[in-house]
Amino acid sequence: VAALLPQVNAQKANFKTQEITNLLWALAKLEDNGQEQIPGLNEAVAVLLPYVNALKDQLIPQHIANLLWAMAKLVNSRQERTPDLNEAVAALLPYVNAQKEQFIPQAIANLLWAMAKLVDSGQEGAPRFKEAVAALLPQVNAQKANFKPQEIANLLWAIAKLGEFVELNVATSTFESLVCQISDNPQLSQQDILMSLWGVMVCCARLSLVPNANKNNVFEKHMDDLFTRMENTFPDNEEEQSIIAMAASWLGKPCPFVPHYRTTMSKRQINFHDQLKSRIPSLRIEEEKSLNALHPVDLLLPDHNIVIEVQGPSHYVCGDFKTRNGSTLLKIALLQKSGFEVIEIPVSELGNPDSMKRCIDHIKTRVDTPLQRHASVELKRGWADEAYMTTDKGKQPSDYFHLTAEEHSEEHTGKPKSKKRKRNNRQ
Repeated sequence: VAALLPQVNAQKANFKTQEITNLLWALAKLEDNGQEQIPGLNEAVAVLLPYVNALKDQLIPQHIANLLWAMAKLVNSRQERTPDLNEAVAALLPYVNAQKEQFIPQAIANLLWAMAKLVDSGQEGAPRFKEAVAALLPQVNAQKANFKPQEIANLLWAIAKLGEFVELNVATSTFESLVCQISDNPQLSQQDILMSLWGVMVCCARLSLVPNANKNNVFEKHMDDLFTRMENTFPDNEEEQSIIAMAASWLGKPCPFVPHYRTTMSKRQINFHDQLKSRIPSLRIEEEKSLNALHPVDLLLPDHNIVIEVQGPSHYVCGDFKTRNGSTLLKIALLQKSGFEVIEIPVSELGNPDSMKRCIDHIKTRVDTPLQRHASVELKRGWADEAYMTTDKGKQPSDYFHLTAEEHSEEHTGKPKSKKRKRNNRQ
């Protein structure tokens, strides 16, 4: 490999579209398998990326799918997000819509997985991604009988990861067409089971967060079936432990182990804690507390059953501070199901003293005047504005607040949290 890589630069002008596609796919595979230390690998990627845009009109569907898959793998392997990489992704996305009916099932699964990975990593260009996702989802339903088990697992994970980027009714109808094909399939690997289990949990979470939504018990049954296949598993990987622990919590079953979580506190979280404690000295606050074996919460007010989550850009699709991803929605729903009120504060709200003060004033009001049981409140677009209350007798005895301002800062503070384990999409 080290001997071949310099030839990529030497012969760059002679490569055809197919060869550029194959090379980027291979380089992404090498990085994904831990070969990023090979001298010249990053340089070869940088040499090839501009040709994606230059030759985009010659791409066939297989090229498009393989190239976007490669871009996602490169980003997932911590390849530097250069302007050329961003331009290559932006150049490819319109072709997904243009050639949507020509993609085979494997390509559809790879494309949705890739787009979920790219937007989860903070890739810009939400409208282009949204259009591409919207073009592919009807193809999932049209070809539902032709997907292999691993491809279904990747689809469930990807659609769930996109969170509010996909309309709820579209997400649930797509899940309905896929999940029955997989939960009892004996050919599933452990990774496929975990990806499917997580995806079904997110679907259930999204339904639980919407008042008066049709709660589909079929999804919970599939969740139970998938969890049963994993409950005697004792993984040493934090991400796998977390998925099993979340499923156990949702289903009201004991977790077969005590999950190990690494905790990190952002500067904004520490600063907000200090400001809140300064304003309300009597308030008892616990930090990075794991509740019901779930991933630790940012701040817990134990005397009031209130959880405060200071949400960085990694909690939102494309880091837009508006569209929550599947991981964020699942954590909120699990906390609600456990009886906690959740207050979400995007870090874009904590950039100046006035907005910080309004956040703390709202929390002080909540602590002093608890909401009536079963009330669900969502404060949108200027949480200092009027609150809209709805009552849903089917909700858990907990409340949900999403504190956002009318104008969202475009500055992203901090980097998205990276996953310690890469989800492979075997091609």
